[in-house]
Amino acid sequence: MKRIGLLILAAMGMVAFVACNNKEGEGGTGTIEGKVMLVLHPDDDYDFSTDTIEAAKQDVFIVYGDDTFYGDDVETGCDGTYRFSYLTRGTYTVYAYSELASGEKLAVMQKVTLNKGETVKAPTLYIHKGKANGTSMIRGWVRANYFNGSGNTISNTWAYEHRVYIQRMGEPYYFDDVRVGSQGSYYFQKLQPDTYVIYTFGEYSTEVPYPVYDTVTVEEAGQIYDADTLVIGLKA
Repeated sequence: MKRIGLLILAAMGMVAFVACNNKEGEGGTGTIEGKVMLVLHPDDDYDFSTDTIEAAKQDVFIVYGDDTFYGDDVETGCDGTYRFSYLTRGTYTVYAYSELASGEKLAVMQKVTLNKGETVKAPTLYIHKGKANGTSMIRGWVRANYFNGSGNTISNTWAYEHRVYIQRMGEPYYFDDVRVGSQGSYYFQKLQPDTYVIYTFGEYSTEVPYPVYDTVTVEEAGQIYDADTLVIGLKA
């Protein structure tokens, strides 16, 4: 009878041991593999066009179950693929980081459920990087009335090579300036959500240069906001 009791206690101990070790992590025979693609956001394209490539040498992290810190990390190969091996069954989270133009990093995550001994392909992680990522643009035009020494307008056309300035609402100084192109157009890039004042200067024959301005509110990233056309007077 005592022997039977000892066997029962031993069996209960084995069950408790298995239950205590039924947790996500290393020590199993499962595998999670996947791929990371990199979406590039260059700042020299004025339509927010992007280019997507395989993300080589990108760090990928894995979280075991409900843990609050990652359990392991690997680096992708030249084709953007990665692999986590020797995993027990359970639920895992794999993630990599996107990076905004400001330097802020944002995790891109996928949850994966793994059964004992199986190999699971995780959904592809698409991360974003580049100087234009997470920013917006303001575009506009400058039109000029050219006049002669008598103050008479002799032509009305798009301004050319005229300088335009931008500053944040409430700040005393501009932080960037550009020159308009041949069709009077200009762009301000890499802007964060905020309210901006766009301005330029015209002149009359007998007066000092005067400002002409417009106010534009950038509400979200990845958008192009149009300013009102600035109309100025210039000497011919």
